[in-house]
Amino acid sequence: MTIIAVAAAALALLLIAPKASAQEPVRIRGSIESLSEGVYAIRTRDAKLVKLRLARTASVAASIKSTLSDIRPGVYIGVAALPQADGTLSALEVHIFDETMRGTAEGHRAWDLLPQSTMTNAVVQEIATSVDGHSVMLRYKNGQQQILIPTGTTIVTYLPGSIAELKPGAIVFVPVAIKQPDGTLETQRVMVGRDVAPPQ
Repeated sequence: MTIIAVAAAALALLLIAPKASAQEPVRIRGSIESLSEGVYAIRTRDAKLVKLRLARTASVAASIKSTLSDIRPGVYIGVAALPQADGTLSALEVHIFDETMRGTAEGHRAWDLLPQSTMTNAVVQEIATSVDGHSVMLRYKNGQQQILIPTGTTIVTYLPGSIAELKPGAIVFVPVAIKQPDGTLETQRVMVGRDVAPPQ
């Protein structure tokens, strides 16, 4: 490769890099402060103010309070958890998805709720009562996880919601938002509290 070709390749990387970094997804946890011309001003849990737009095909899911009895075999759920000293996982919060949301972000991955936390979105295969709560076996494509849900764990169900529920004062969770050229963020889905705030 000639020196000119190497220089051209390096310049191309420099031009591409800012665009790539700008497209890195972020999560938003906070409350809506205002709405103006389709832009939501959201105060995040770390006191930052971000501006969010909804994509043209964006959907809204509303959270309602639920209990362990709502977790049954065959239900599709998401569980944020922390690894324990013995290698097991203990739930921090549980999201029960409406049937229309089955398959959302299926799998097991690192999560940013707390250091070392994980998120598992999967189908409930088995439930067993334990001294400390309930133990659930979750199965997803190419894997499974057994997670303890301690008594008192926050559990919500997400139902189809309405954009009208995105109003000042509403508590929201945005799982994926992409930064736009004008500095705003754009998302395809917003979780909003209906009778209980979405887990933060």
